[in-house]
Parts: sequence; structure tokens; C-alpha cells
Amino acid sequence: FRVRVAALRQFQKIDKQERKTILEVKPKKELREIKKIVHQQQVEFGIIFRSQVVPALRERGIFLLNDHHLFNSAQKQFARDYFQEKVLPHLQFQHIDTELEVPFLKNRGLYFVLSLVQGEGLGLVNIPSEVLPRFVRLPGPDEQFQVTFLDEITRANLEQLFPEGVQAAYSIKVSRDAELYIDDEYSGDLLEKIKASLAERSIGAPTRLLCDSAMRIELTQKLKAIFQLKKNDLFPGARYHNFSDFFAFPAPPNAADLYDAPMLPLPHPLLETSPSIFQSVQQQDILLHFPYQKYDYIPRWITEAAQDPAVEEIKITLYRVAKNSSIAQALLKARQNGKKITAFVEVKARFDEESNLHWGETLEEVGARVIYSRPGIKVHSKILLITRRESSALKHYTYLG
Repeated sequence: FRVRVAALRQFQKIDKQERKTILEVKPKKELREIKKIVHQQQVEFGIIFRSQVVPALRERGIFLLNDHHLFNSAQKQFARDYFQEKVLPHLQFQHIDTELEVPFLKNRGLYFVLSLVQGEGLGLVNIPSEVLPRFVRLPGPDEQFQVTFLDEITRANLEQLFPEGVQAAYSIKVSRDAELYIDDEYSGDLLEKIKASLAERSIGAPTRLLCDSAMRIELTQKLKAIFQLKKNDLFPGARYHNFSDFFAFPAPPNAADLYDAPMLPLPHPLLETSPSIFQSVQQQDILLHFPYQKYDYIPRWITEAAQDPAVEEIKITLYRVAKNSSIAQALLKARQNGKKITAFVEVKARFDEESNLHWGETLEEVGARVIYSRPGIKVHSKILLITRRESSALKHYTYLG
């Protein structure tokens, strides 16, 4: 939704005749079909979750309480205390009114739209899942592992924010346009254009508003008007969003058998025991199969090259560079040891642009030659060329990935 759907929405703005020359599909029709398919997938997902996953967890003594009305008295008190101490300091409330400034919703942020008792106004309050765990363990019998959503603890205590009462609270989530719109890659400074576009990403136009399907139709229409959305941008969803948060579901005791056994990457028989990658490559060409075999050998080789007095130059392409990249650190070490470094840094690697820019500029600061993206192409290849002096001659070692 942040990229492909966002691009289709942008294509709708192009003149119809011009659009026919660059697109084989009709954006509006495609968006309609996407909404239909995604809605069906969400329905199927919800059915499987409720009818299979939740009961299977319950059989193992793991209870996901998805309604605060199910809390017992001790759990209600726990929820009140948790809300007061941890949730309340992070809450931000806004009135929603079409006549006033439109509230800004963070990309993938979770919110409640509130129908207030007093007056006809609507309220908006965040669910602070970016700073607090999405799942909270509740007190309960030792033989039961009881957990609830942060959303439910917030929902159960809204009267602390609104003593006059809340008629209803509906969860919503927005997805924002994350594409980098560069008018012309071939003119001007591409690097500066990418930097400028990155600054706009977090405030990109909404491309989808996911709403609790229980929300009243008139309220949905009001949100559509407030956020200037089209019909195809509204998606009815479940009571809870961002199911990727289940990756951080708290670990129940005595449930190790519920987890998949870790698939550790396999060692390469020649490289694993070799004291030097160079020595191994001198013996024969080596094929590595990722992710089934260890990737460690590549950063290890660059680290070895950085410390090898015989190595004169390292050339490398960098597509996605992690914030704590061991390869980038090894390149810095190599430059400090006097090696010539040339790095092609792809700054159009989607969602890694900032990290790549950071490492590109860091390498430049220590004297490395850095080549940034080229217009019209995106470099995915992983290429490494190490030049080493051996017996008064230069020898080249290459990695292709």
C-alpha cells in the first residue's frame, strides 16, 4: 500500500490521454480490484485467527482476552494501574472536526476514533504501541497464561480521559505513501533529490485507512471527508490491526514445543576451519548458497582484507546497508589502514535509503571514493573486488552475489 498502491493513486492524477501511453491498466479499476481481493483476504485471515489460532492457544493454556469485559476484578484493577502508570503519559487526544485543522496520523500508527457522549464531536486518541509492548500479560491462575492487547487496556480506561463518558471507540490505522517521487533522475543532483524526498516520506498522502468494521457508516463517511480519501482508500478491518506485532508476543512458560526449531545456517566445510579466506579461494572457487549457508564469510573476508598488508584496494557495491553493518565497519578499518576504497552505494534501495546515505557519507569522510545511484537503473548486485599484491604482481579476488 505504501508503494504500489500509492503509485496507482498518483497515476490517477495524470491526464487520461497521456496515461494511456504509459499504462496498460486503468488505475481506478485496479484499485477497485485490489480493495476487493484484500478485503476477502482479511476476512479469511480473521476467520482462521478466531476459529483456529485462538482455540489452539486456549488448549495449551494461553488465553488472549480480546475484550476488557472479560477481565475479572483483579485484572480490571491491574489494567487501571497499568493505564495510569504506563499508558496515560503517552496518550495524545485531538478533537476531529472538518472545520478545523486535519489531525495528522502517523504511518502504521494505531488510533481510536471516539464517539463522545457530550456534544456531537468526535475524538482521536493514539494507542502508544510504538513505545509500549502491544501485548500485556494479565494476572491469573498459574496454569493459565492470560494476555491482552494494549488496545484493550486503553479502551477499558477511556473514562479516565473523558469522565463524561465515551459512547464507542473504534480502532483505525493509516498507511501513507512511501514512494520517492523524483521528477527527473537525469537532471540536477540525484542525491539531493533523494534526500529531499526522504524528508517528505513520513508525511506522505494517506493511501489506506483501515477501520474497525463495526464502525457506523456515517462515522466512516465523516473520516473519509476529513482525511480527503476516496472510496477505494477505505478498508473495513477487524477490531485489531498490525498483526505483525505478534512477532513480539510474550513467551509462555513451558511452551518451547510451540516454537519452530531455529534453522541455523550451515558452515562451509572449507571456509569454516580455514584461517584465511584468501588461502581457501586460492585453492579453488567457492559457491555459497544463502541463507542456507553462513554469510559470515563475506564480512570476515573484508575484515581480513582490511588488515592484510598485501591488499591494496577494495571495490564493492552496497545495496542494503544495515545500521550496524559489519561490512561498512570493515571498509572503514581498511581505509584507516591505507587501502584504496571504492564503493557504489545504491541510495534508491527502498526503505534503506537513509542508512545507505549515512554509510556513503561516512566512507567519504575517511577518504573513500563513493559513487551513488545512477539514473534509470537500480543496482541490486553484490560485487566485491579485492586487489592484492602477490610476488610483485597484482592479483584480483572477486565475489559475485
